[in-house]
Amino acid sequence: MISTIFHTILYQPLLNALVFITSFVPGADIGIAVIVLTLIVKFILLPLTHKQITTQRKMKLVEKDLKGIREKHKDNKEEQTKQMLALYKEHGINPFAGFALILIQIPILLALFWVFTDGIPFKTEVLYSFVHLPANINSLFLGFLDLSAKSVWLALIVGASQYFQITLSLPPAPKHNPADGKPSFSDELGRSMSTNMRYVMPVFVAVISMGFPAVVALYWLTSNLFQIAHELVVRHKAKQLVTAPLTQ
Repeated sequence: MISTIFHTILYQPLLNALVFITSFVPGADIGIAVIVLTLIVKFILLPLTHKQITTQRKMKLVEKDLKGIREKHKDNKEEQTKQMLALYKEHGINPFAGFALILIQIPILLALFWVFTDGIPFKTEVLYSFVHLPANINSLFLGFLDLSAKSVWLALIVGASQYFQITLSLPPAPKHNPADGKPSFSDELGRSMSTNMRYVMPVFVAVISMGFPAVVALYWLTSNLFQIAHELVVRHKAKQLVTAPLTQ
C-alpha cells in the first residue's frame, strides 16, 4: 500500500513532469530536462530547506550557551533540560524542526532519484493521457555526454561537489585542548561524525554515481550546486543573526 501511494503521489507525477519538460526542450535534450526538473523541485522545497539551515545556524550561535548549561547542571538533568528549552524559546529555536523538515523532504528526493534511475527510458504505461512522449529523445547532453551510459569523470565531479557542499554546511570540527583534560564522549562522537560526513560521504556518493547511468550523476551534481549556492547565501545573511536578536 505504501509503495502504491509513493508511486501515485510522487513517482508518477515527477516522471510525467520530466517527460513534459523534455517535450519542450530544444532537441529533446534529456540532460537539460533533468536540470530543469531538479531545480523546480529544489525551489519548491526551498522554504523547508531554508528553515532547516536557518535553524542549524541559530543552533550554532547558542552552542556556547548550551555547553555552559550542560556543565552547570551536569548533575541535574531535569534542570539542564529546563534551561535548554528556555534558551531555545528565547531565541525562537525549535530543535526538532530540522528532523521534521528532513523527513518531509526525503520521500520527494527519493522519488526524484528513482525517476532518474528507473524511469529512463520512459515507461509509457505510467504517462498521463495529456503527456505526450517525444518521438526522439536525445540522451546526449549538450551533444557530447551520453546520459544513458556510466561516466566515471562526472561521478568524480559529483563527489567533489558533495565534499564542498558538506564542508560549507558543517561547522569546523572542534579542536581539543589538552589543557581541558580528556575529551568527553559527545565531543569525540561529534568529531567522528563530522569527519565521516566530510570525507566518507563524498566517496560514497561518487561510488554510487559510478554505478548508475550518468543521468543520476547529473541530477546529483545539479542538486549539490543548488545547495552550495543556497549555503553561500545563508552564510552571508547569517552575519545578521550574530548582531541581531534571533527572533526569526
